[in-house]
Amino acid sequence: MSSNTLLTLSTIIGGGTLLLAYYFYTWVSKQPAGTERMREIASAIHEGAVAFLKREYLTLVYFIIVMTAVIAIFINPYSAIAYVMGSISSIFAGWFGMQAATRANVRTTEAAKKGQSQALRVAFTGGSVMGLAVAGLGVFGLSIAYLIFKDPNVINAFGMGASSVALFARVGGGIYTKSADVGSDLVGKVEKNIPEDDPRNAGVIADNVGDNVGDVAGMGADLFESYVGAVIAAMVIGLTAFSKELSLNAILYPLILIAVGTVASIIGSFYVQLFGKGDPQSALRWGTYVSAIILVIVAIPLTKSLLNTYNPLFALLAGLIVGIIIGLVSEYYTSGKPIVSLAESAQTGAGTVIIRGLALGMKSIIVPVIMIAGAIGISWALNGLYGVAIAGVGMLATIGIVMSTDAYGPIADNAGGIAEMAGLGANIRKITDRLDALGNTTAAIGKGFAIGSAALTALALFSAYTHTVGLSIVNILSVKSLIGAFIGALMPFMFSAFAMEAVGRTANLIVEEVRRQFREIKGLMEGKARAEYARCVDIATKGALREMLAPSITAVVAPIIIGLVLGKEAVGGFLLGAILTGVALAIMMANSGGAWDNAKKYIEAGNLGGKGTPTHAAAVIGDTVGDPFKDTAGPSMNILIKLMSIIALVFGIIFR
Repeated sequence: MSSNTLLTLSTIIGGGTLLLAYYFYTWVSKQPAGTERMREIASAIHEGAVAFLKREYLTLVYFIIVMTAVIAIFINPYSAIAYVMGSISSIFAGWFGMQAATRANVRTTEAAKKGQSQALRVAFTGGSVMGLAVAGLGVFGLSIAYLIFKDPNVINAFGMGASSVALFARVGGGIYTKSADVGSDLVGKVEKNIPEDDPRNAGVIADNVGDNVGDVAGMGADLFESYVGAVIAAMVIGLTAFSKELSLNAILYPLILIAVGTVASIIGSFYVQLFGKGDPQSALRWGTYVSAIILVIVAIPLTKSLLNTYNPLFALLAGLIVGIIIGLVSEYYTSGKPIVSLAESAQTGAGTVIIRGLALGMKSIIVPVIMIAGAIGISWALNGLYGVAIAGVGMLATIGIVMSTDAYGPIADNAGGIAEMAGLGANIRKITDRLDALGNTTAAIGKGFAIGSAALTALALFSAYTHTVGLSIVNILSVKSLIGAFIGALMPFMFSAFAMEAVGRTANLIVEEVRRQFREIKGLMEGKARAEYARCVDIATKGALREMLAPSITAVVAPIIIGLVLGKEAVGGFLLGAILTGVALAIMMANSGGAWDNAKKYIEAGNLGGKGTPTHAAAVIGDTVGDPFKDTAGPSMNILIKLMSIIALVFGIIFR
């Protein structure tokens, strides 16, 4: 089969996947939406999410226009067009997922009346819209970009556009969701001792809106940029990795792999639909495994026919296995025995919960970092830098199923909130809580894949940068490289500080507003008056949009300033420092945050005294710390290191 035929086929697969995502969306929309009160709550969540994303994307338009002009002037007009294409694709990825999630949430609540399996089906199908939209847009967008430009160096800008939007979306959505979550929990659960998502709490609608703009739209843009970044890195390195006769095949190979992975993800999604009635956790896990197995089987003849060697196949396999191992480690630390131990530490107060949670997150780094190092070593030995890049592609080739299992979690969380606010009873809430707890685990697994691939992709982009600027070696004994490495190492910490302080400041405003309403609205605590939900939605929206600018712009301009002031060698050290600290910090934050959240849920399930006890209050405070860890600062790390790497790659030609 010729390269042109394969490229055409990948374009068709990408387009077909988007059509299937639309079919799933229409199926979800046709499911019953419950009572009038349920529909009213769901409508408020949907309207809040739409309003926030419109304002966020309007803010992003100005940034995109400025960056497009800069790229057109200092790089070339074709790269500017590719940048716009990547930006728009990333925006669509988040928007499609949010639309599906805000319709699937209330329908999952209604489906829970028929049992867990039906609720899982609706929630997972809603999540599949996000997963298939990300996969379809990635395959279709990259295929079209290559058909138009025929140059991986131009397509770099496509990845830069995706990364730019993803960082703003992840940070803005993360600040929104966690400030609303923290603010409503601190007053509702701790001060007033009322249930989560209690309709008397003015912050609950903002909290549920946040699940969609942060954990769905933000995560969609996040994994979309991870996906295309991994492929672009492999395409750029493929230019020179093989003989001239095989160079075109080496460029197209990663693109064809993700097209195959997309089909495998679709099959894995149907597997979950068929076998999710018994054990949903097993079905979700095996859906991921089935997709990976299908990808490897198809890749065997594909690799040999395109590249005349099996070495890239083994690099792909190394990436897949390491991605699964990182996911399983995340699953263990966020749902296994460590959760029980962490919950038990809450019996002696919030301080011990925080200490144990931090230690747990730090321990959880050990195996993933060793596995990532192993994947780098194996894939490098097999096929040099191209092998490393293909290992990164392997981790994300089945993004469709990974993202589907990830996006399903916030839908289940929203479903529980709607059940509580609509007063549907303990049985319905028990089902949604069970699916929500599983969602936290699947989210941790998705973050594990994203972080692992970020390390490999950032390394591949770094290598592509050194090749582009003619830097044969980064000498760490050179003063410029050393200065760059130190500045790069501090970037993840500085960025995390900006993001977490932003959550804290906005959460403070929401806490004061929720307290004010309990204090001033007569009959609110007794359930005789309705809270003013729109006030908290407005506070969270304004706070997120205001606070997202500083960290995001810092990440964009830092590598350019380093390159212009200290030169290309300093940028090499800068990128290495950022990659090493960013990966470790991301894993620690994701797993600590997930552990704190599920330890709280373990207590809320009736263990160690259950809700309303000092033990529960201590666990809630731990979860409050963990919220910006796992959903704001932590997930932004993998975007940060890749965005800075791809900016260096695109602008490298102007560094001295």
